[in-house]
Amino acid sequence: MSITYTIISFVIALGILITFHEFGHYLVARWNGVKVLRFCIGFGQPIFRKRWGKDQTEWVIAAIPLGGYVKMLDENEGRVAAEDLPRAFNRQPVARRFAIVAAGPIANFLLAIVLYWLLFILGVTGMKPVLGPVEPATPAAHANFTEGETIVSIENEPVASWQDARWTLLRYAIDQSADVTIQTVSKNGEINWRKLDLSHVDPDKLNENFPAIIGLTSYQPTVKPVIGQVIAASVGDKAGLLAGDEIIAVDDTEIHTWMDFVKVIRSSPGRTLELEIWRNGQTIVLSVTPENAAENSKQIGKIGVAPVVNQAEFDELLVTIHYPPGKALQKALEKTWETTVLTLQMLAKMITGDVSLKNVSGPISIADYAGQSAQMGLVSYLAFLALISVSIGVLNLLPIPILDGGHLMYYLIEIIRGGPLPDKIIIIGQRIGMALLLTLMIFAIYNDINRLITG
Repeated sequence: MSITYTIISFVIALGILITFHEFGHYLVARWNGVKVLRFCIGFGQPIFRKRWGKDQTEWVIAAIPLGGYVKMLDENEGRVAAEDLPRAFNRQPVARRFAIVAAGPIANFLLAIVLYWLLFILGVTGMKPVLGPVEPATPAAHANFTEGETIVSIENEPVASWQDARWTLLRYAIDQSADVTIQTVSKNGEINWRKLDLSHVDPDKLNENFPAIIGLTSYQPTVKPVIGQVIAASVGDKAGLLAGDEIIAVDDTEIHTWMDFVKVIRSSPGRTLELEIWRNGQTIVLSVTPENAAENSKQIGKIGVAPVVNQAEFDELLVTIHYPPGKALQKALEKTWETTVLTLQMLAKMITGDVSLKNVSGPISIADYAGQSAQMGLVSYLAFLALISVSIGVLNLLPIPILDGGHLMYYLIEIIRGGPLPDKIIIIGQRIGMALLLTLMIFAIYNDINRLITG
């Protein structure tokens, strides 16, 4: 995946999410008669600027797409003509100011609901929740899970796909639940009830493939180490690999399955490997040096070959989940709510120290996720947008001065005390809020760079 593709996917995602957020502020401001001076997406040097509408609002797209703002007429930011005073933001009743500020985060939640609604109508394809090999000495092994079982429900919540199972288990892992009841069906149709203990799951590993950490993996059909396709001009092509080649060994280590081969290649970026190959009834040896490739902020090896796959066997493991429009809306509301609660739980655990700040992702990681999801297709990209939209909504509602939530906190205090806080207190709050956000940004960027360096 090229850096250009990643950047484009990231910029499009930010553009959509920021535009919806700011348009929420803009619409409710206009509905309440407040004059909007500027609607800006991004920061820094403007690359597009146009005045439009009765109020000649200035519409701006700036060079750095990491935020945006809606500038309203306000006596706190400059002189206001006498005839425009009734349309100044600061002259509005506190309830109207509250609604205008709250509209931004609410727009993000509404966008997430619409995106999830579309996903549930279009249909989300995933793997059936069939278990692969259970790792010994793990919570899953202690709960007596066995390979080939299919997860039916978790705490009486129906599970239709491996993604459903992972998401539901994540919610209970965050709470470190000691007894999670899971219903499974064996290959023979036998119904089993398993008790999974998640009380000792390391909170710092929840962002990784945590089902594997607790011993659960998705079942994958065994694929023989036979090459089915070689990408033109790839490392494998230049090394002389051909479709039909069977990989016998790598550096004198026997290869039994395609996954064995993949593990060796991925773990050897930039290192020359000797491949022992069975071709046309004879054994030959070729050298190949996997190229470096970035994946989830890690460096891995790739050679540009794919296996011979029994597509019918894989199709048997796929399930497509979709609903009629009414049911899809219900599922979208539930999904948005669950994502919001999960985000707040993670934030709360970071504040209390139960979860490390290493889990905070910055713009580099988010850009990487944007590129990966876009490469996987429209459904994955829409799911990514919905998740980030919820995160933006939650973040902006935090009671931190300079964020929307900080302003809402001030307005609630104003309602309670019958008047606004003194300007001095608000200015101090703004400085504290700026310091907190800068600290959080430093942590996020440090985490991004650390992931790139350490993998």
